[in-house]
Amino acid sequence: MSELPAELKFLSSHEWARVEGDIVTVGISDHAQESMGDLVFVELPDVGADLHANDEAGVVESVKAASDIYTPVTGKVLAINEDLEDAPELVNKDPYHDGWLFQIKFTDAAELDDLLSSEDYQAQLDSED
Repeated sequence: MSELPAELKFLSSHEWARVEGDIVTVGISDHAQESMGDLVFVELPDVGADLHANDEAGVVESVKAASDIYTPVTGKVLAINEDLEDAPELVNKDPYHDGWLFQIKFTDAAELDDLLSSEDYQAQLDSED
C-alpha cells in the first residue's frame, strides 16, 4: 500500500501539495510513481511561469509511460527541483521529500479547499482497484 502523509493535500490526478504559508510544494504521489515505474525524465515548469489551478505544469516519463503533471493552485512558480534533471529517480526513491517537483506561490487560498485530504485520496485509490 502506498504511503500517504496526513499533512498533504492531493489532486485526483495523483499530485500532492504541501502547503506552507502561501507556498505550495508539488510532487506526485507514491501511488503514481509506483504505477509508472522507474522515472527516466522529468519536465518541469519554468521558474516565474504563471499557472492556473489544474493547468498542465510538466511531464514525468518512465520506461513504461509518460504522464502530465498538473498544478493544484493558481500562482507563480518560485522554484523547481533542479536535482531531478540529472536524477529523476529521486521521485521514485522519495516522492514526498527529495522527489518534489516545483514550488508555487498561490494567489487564491480558496482553491486549497478543492484538494483532496489524504483520507479522500486513499478512498479514490481504493475505488480504482
